Amino acid sequence: MKSEAIDMLGAARPLPAPLAGNELCLAPLRILLVTETYPPEINGVAMTTERMVQGLRARGHWVGVVRPRQQQDRDEASTWTLPGLPIPNYPGLRLGFPARWRLGRLMQRLRPDLVHVVTEGPLGWAAVSAARAQKLPLTSGYHTHFAQYSRHYGVGWLTPWVNAWLDTLHRRCQATLVPTQELAATLSARGIPGVRAVGRGVDTLLFRATQRSASLRAAWGLADGGLACLYVGRLAPEKNLEVVERAFAAIAARDRNARMVWVGDGPALPRLRAAHPDHIFAGARTGEDLAAHYASSDLFLFASLSETWGNVLTEALACGQAVLAYRRAAAEILIRERENGVTVDPDDEGAFIAAALELAGDAALRRRLGAEASHSMQEQGWEKIVLKFEAVLREAVAVGRNLPAPRISFLRRLIQVFL
Repeated sequence: MKSEAIDMLGAARPLPAPLAGNELCLAPLRILLVTETYPPEINGVAMTTERMVQGLRARGHWVGVVRPRQQQDRDEASTWTLPGLPIPNYPGLRLGFPARWRLGRLMQRLRPDLVHVVTEGPLGWAAVSAARAQKLPLTSGYHTHFAQYSRHYGVGWLTPWVNAWLDTLHRRCQATLVPTQELAATLSARGIPGVRAVGRGVDTLLFRATQRSASLRAAWGLADGGLACLYVGRLAPEKNLEVVERAFAAIAARDRNARMVWVGDGPALPRLRAAHPDHIFAGARTGEDLAAHYASSDLFLFASLSETWGNVLTEALACGQAVLAYRRAAAEILIRERENGVTVDPDDEGAFIAAALELAGDAALRRRLGAEASHSMQEQGWEKIVLKFEAVLREAVAVGRNLPAPRISFLRRLIQVFL
């Protein structure tokens, strides 16, 4: 079945009845996943969501996806789309309309065993409201520290309001899935129930050291033994790019032949281009092309402090990179200090720059770290993560069907009709 507009529901196909009783232990689930970002959009949330969808489908579950229409949309099985609005400074991403009534009709038609909400935008809120009104088991994902973004865009005073927006949505769900135990503890302390750490994976078949390309390095203007420093990710203020800039400036002061390669796009790109005309800006890359950029560089500089995980860090490790990062999120969990990478205390810019200089000047150390990094990622595939994800969903289905229906006032029902 091709993707279809959510307001073009048509006649319902015959569908299996929802699961009940002991069938939950073994039978496939019917999962309706609602997200405001999904490939071909390029970001960590979109990629992670697609991996989970693919993994669950491979295990025999039916997964329907609801998302905003994209500028260059593609037909996909079991996908429903609705209008959205572009996000300022991120024209490739869109916020979905809060179509609560349409989502309710779709849920009645599809009869899912569970609704999983990926994002906390208007579409996510509408999905939570519609699922609760129909007494459907409900889970959510916490992928982005939106509250931390506020200070990077000069509106730090909004932080309490952003946290309240996020927390209220997640408190309405049976479980909220997060990448780390640290984040699970943080959200639990804020009163969010059922927070579960499921981790993140990396595609070790795609991201591997053998993707290294001599022709790509030549295109970067690197001679034999030359140093290529790399950043991959969104080019935006919340990524702490100034630290990467200053770290490479220190490296370039010692090694004029070193190259800085930026892979990604975002609102900071014009400033970076103007400030560093000698740097290489490769734009957004995907698939084997992205893997080749990782594997063909020598030192991965990652100074972000706003990550809940950091998919690009795991991809760099899998590609055999010498990685330097602040000690938090994925770096704190996956990097064994000076065995498969190097970390420094969060916000210690001096330590970050000093470590960057050390790694830039020691090729043998970089090679040793890179070899162990690639080896250490072999057990971090997506299969285990999907199994953990599935286990939380099954538990939510078992518990959620015994929850009382929420009480909704007449005024709220009237408002929902127009959403």
